Amino acid sequence: MIGRVRGTLVEHAPSGVVIDVAGIGYEIAMPGRDFGALPAVGEEVVLHTHLHVREDQMALFGFATAEGRDLFRELITVSGVGPKLALAILSTFTPERLRLALVSEDVDALVEVPGIGKRSAQKMILDLRARLELAAELSPAGGSSLAQVRGALEGLGYGAPEIREAIAGLDADGEVDELLRSALQRLGRP
Repeated sequence: MIGRVRGTLVEHAPSGVVIDVAGIGYEIAMPGRDFGALPAVGEEVVLHTHLHVREDQMALFGFATAEGRDLFRELITVSGVGPKLALAILSTFTPERLRLALVSEDVDALVEVPGIGKRSAQKMILDLRARLELAAELSPAGGSSLAQVRGALEGLGYGAPEIREAIAGLDADGEVDELLRSALQRLGRP
């Protein structure tokens, strides 16, 4: 298994990078969020990696942090989640935000990832929440503030597209009543 690669960044493409290690160029796919942590082309870079081996292909996936790599490894154990979908998930969410979505059972947040439907999101929550032992460590009493606001808006009869628009950009750590008030104002209710 190739767990870490250190070398010179040779190429930066939308889907990943090429790193020269002792004259060998490794093509490494990466989540979009990790591109910001990369140095300029020609400089040394260190990536935490996962070598994914299939019958017809070997692919190397790289991450700025070991936490990102470890979460990727957990994601690909879920039935129906392959490496490309796991990269899409980690391109959409930071590891902390993904853990929060899983703990708070925030299905609507997870379906924002292209390729994940409601059933896939529910399956991910069931599979990963227990495995990562998130419930005991991170779960707030009633779920995250945004999850509580989302639940309140659903209870008022709003649909998922309206709810997504209403809570987009709200502070996930804010007070529930303030967040609900802001969301309702965005929806045109006092």
